[in-house]
Amino acid sequence: MPQQLQSMEIQAFAAGFPVTLFHAGVTLIILVLGAFLYAQLTPHREIALIREGNTAAAISFGGVLIGLALPLADSLRASVSPLEIALWGVATIAIQLLVFRVIDLILHGLPQRIQDGEISAAALLVGAKIASALILAAALAG
Repeated sequence: MPQQLQSMEIQAFAAGFPVTLFHAGVTLIILVLGAFLYAQLTPHREIALIREGNTAAAISFGGVLIGLALPLADSLRASVSPLEIALWGVATIAIQLLVFRVIDLILHGLPQRIQDGEISAAALLVGAKIASALILAAALAG
């Protein structure tokens, strides 16, 4: 076997790459499950609304994905095990649901506003989700 294929770098990559793929896979599964759970727990059905062409619902759900992905990405960077990634995933989902409730209290009737296609309500929700996700991501980074 050529000497360059036996280098420490190649060996480290060969040992670490499967772990990296596994951790990334766990994180992506948490992202999908988190988005699904969020969609199930909010009073309106974003996916059905998006299929009907509701732009506000699409903006809102895009904010959910970003709001979940930012802290999950940082937990992926900082965590040492799939269990730790999963725990941060649960915390991230809970915080995103809390943000939804807070914005609903501020705007009164957020689910109906999104169902009605109100872009301004969806934009405020996305801004709050991204802001909270960035704060959580920074907290995860230490």
